[in-house]
Formats: sequence, C-alpha cells, structure tokens
Amino acid sequence: MMEKSDNRGRWPGLVDRLMELIPARLRRGIAVVPVVRLSGLIGAVTPLRPGMSLAGVARTLERAFAMKNAKAVALVINSPGGSPVQSRQIYLRIRQLAAEKKLPVLVFVEDVAASGGYMIACAGDEIFCDPSSIMGSIGVVGGSFGFQELIKKVGVERRLYTAGEHKAMLDPFLPENPDDVARVKALQREIHTIFIGLVRQSRGTRLKGSDDVLFTGEYWAGETSVSLGLADAIGDLRSTLRARYGDKVLTPVVAPSTGLLSGLLGRKSAGAGTLSQLDGIAGLPDELISALESRAIWAKFGF
Repeated sequence: MMEKSDNRGRWPGLVDRLMELIPARLRRGIAVVPVVRLSGLIGAVTPLRPGMSLAGVARTLERAFAMKNAKAVALVINSPGGSPVQSRQIYLRIRQLAAEKKLPVLVFVEDVAASGGYMIACAGDEIFCDPSSIMGSIGVVGGSFGFQELIKKVGVERRLYTAGEHKAMLDPFLPENPDDVARVKALQREIHTIFIGLVRQSRGTRLKGSDDVLFTGEYWAGETSVSLGLADAIGDLRSTLRARYGDKVLTPVVAPSTGLLSGLLGRKSAGAGTLSQLDGIAGLPDELISALESRAIWAKFGF
C-alpha cells in the first residue's frame, strides 16, 4: 500500500515535465496574440516587382486568426499606400476573419500608415501609433508626364491607332485634353467617396475632425492623429499587449510561407546564378523605375 502511495506522488511531477514539452502557445491559460507585419507599397509597383496584395497576405492572415489560444490578432503596419483595390480587399479579408473567429484586431502603426496603408489600418478595432508615426492621407492621387514637345524636338512622329473615342485618354505623347482630365477627376472623386465611407464606418464617432480637415489628403503625426480620432492611443506593441494580457503574453510572428511551393513561385533557386544575372540585366530599367517610384512615394512622408 505504501508503495502505491509513493507511485501516485510521482505523477504531479511527471505531468509538469510533460507540460514543458508542449509549446507554450498551446498550453491552456497562456494568452497568445499572433502578430502579422504588413509593410511596403500596396499593389503592383511594376509587373516584375509586385507590392503588397491580398493574394500575398491572405494565407498569412488566415494562419494568424486560426492560431490556438489566440486572444486577439495584432497587425503591424508600415505602408505609404498604393492600390485602392488591394487596400480595400485586404481590409475586407481582415474584417471577415475577425468576425468568423470572433477575435479583436489591434493595429500598431510604425513609420507610416497613409492612404491605402491607413485604409488597411482601419480594419483594426483599435489603432495604436508612435508619436512620430505618420497617418492619414485620405485621398486619391494619380499622375503622368507630357512628352509631346520632347518628341517634336528629337524628330519623332507619334503614330497611334485606336477604336474607341477615349481609348488614348491621357496618352503622355499627346497634348493634354481638358475633357480627359475632367473624366479622371470624376473617377478619383468616386474612389475618394468610397475611401471616406470606409473610414467613417470603421472609426465612427471616434472621428473628431471635420470633413474639410480629415478628408483632404492631409496627413499628421501620432499625437495629432489621436486627437483627430484617426488613432486611439499612443502605444507600442509589446507594452500594450503586456498591459492588456499580462507579462507572459506570447506574440508569435506569423510570417509568409517559405516552403518549396513558394520558392518555385517567387524565389530564385540556388542553382540559378547565371539566369538570375541575365534577368537582372534585362530587368534593370524596370527595377530602376520601380525603385524611383517607391522612393518618391515614401519621400512624400519624409522617409
């Protein structure tokens, strides 16, 4: 009888040792807040250098929302904007997953969440930022160049054949047409209205500024963004999550998959050195334009 009692006394220690073998995020009672980083330009910067898109982040978001013991999902955003379509689609997917899993979404803005970047940030139930974060730019922008005088000087004749009255609208080698400009501005106003509606729906009564302040395309630093209701508070990810879920909260970063399939689809193989060099030479103009465009968009916000 005494021997049996001793055996039973060993079980609690054995259970503790077995629990140590289980990953911390799978243990009961441990708060887990998976973290997803969403950074860079949104949409296709150039055909050979795509930016952030729903196709690129959907699987990562799904893995984060499906994580066991998750109490919330944290999004770290650093983006100056880009495609309004991809921005809205990413926003919608985040809200759909939040509703399905019944998890709150906490957004943490790093350097910039502007234009499409701010649209994605609006998917958060709460938005936190640094005092130096740049936020806002709720507007629509588009631009082009006019080369018609240049080609005259170098003796180039422009030959363009179209079917459809407006098929050559805003062609950079033709003089600017006021009717074309009016059509583009009408299109921009339509997209701007959609953007404004999304912000109003997401932020609701937390918005404090008037329409002629909030929706002009202007942007602000963190403290002002909070005072205007574009963000909820100043705070960093670690401090905010520890204060809310305890010092032992786990914040695993959910990164994009890097398996064989993703390698075949988007990464150069280890033995493709010669091909990679040729691709680099052929794609140099494209990469240069992409780098300049990226730099120009980031520079708008002082980065």
